[in-house]
Amino acid sequence: MSDSPTPSAITPPPVIVLVRPQLGENIGKAARAMLNFGLVELRLVAPRDGWPNPSAGPAASGADIVLDRAQVFESVADAVADCAHVYATTVRKRGVTKPVVTPEQAADAIHAGPGRAAILFGPERSGLETDDVAVARTIVTVPINPEFGSLNLAQAVILIAYEWSKGQGLASPPATDLEPPAPQEELDGMIAQLDAMLDGAGYFFPPDRTPATRRMLRTLLTKPGWSSQEVRSVRGVLSALSPRRPRGG
Repeated sequence: MSDSPTPSAITPPPVIVLVRPQLGENIGKAARAMLNFGLVELRLVAPRDGWPNPSAGPAASGADIVLDRAQVFESVADAVADCAHVYATTVRKRGVTKPVVTPEQAADAIHAGPGRAAILFGPERSGLETDDVAVARTIVTVPINPEFGSLNLAQAVILIAYEWSKGQGLASPPATDLEPPAPQEELDGMIAQLDAMLDGAGYFFPPDRTPATRRMLRTLLTKPGWSSQEVRSVRGVLSALSPRRPRGG
């Protein structure tokens, strides 16, 4: 019998709730931040300029799926009514006695489930009010400069979304295929070519230091793990630098 979780047992992604957001541009930027890290469910509580907002689309830079699915609610309680876990993001505890965790700890708890989680973000100018925080069960905060604890809305969303995404195994950009390392024979040929050129140019001086200098050069040239193409390229450079015999001589 498989130990893999059934679809019903997989913890759903968290809901991002923007409480009384002020500017459509900031809603769009928050949506962009969400989609970068695989989150698509956005809920808006009493957006100041109404919804839809024509300024949100351009700022979202293509995160239209998030904006198209966005839901509007009149209150925080309504927006999180179906969520088992509610987190309030704030740089201050605001006098409310609740557990305080980091974004990483919150992400771990959300992944552990069960149940849907909602993460609250306050208005750009003032952040969440005490009554908003009171709805949440846990406060999420980050170590921040006490002399300047100002994050814009999209930055705050990115901090949380990034930590959540680390548990999702999102694909990294594809790595460039690397050529296999060159055979030792090819590498030795390149080193011998350089050695002969340096010897002819009188580089190895004084004579008693020659063995140590040659070892140092070999160590330097064997560190990177040259590919065959790289060896050929370097040897081409060396050939171009070597004195050429006059034609017809």
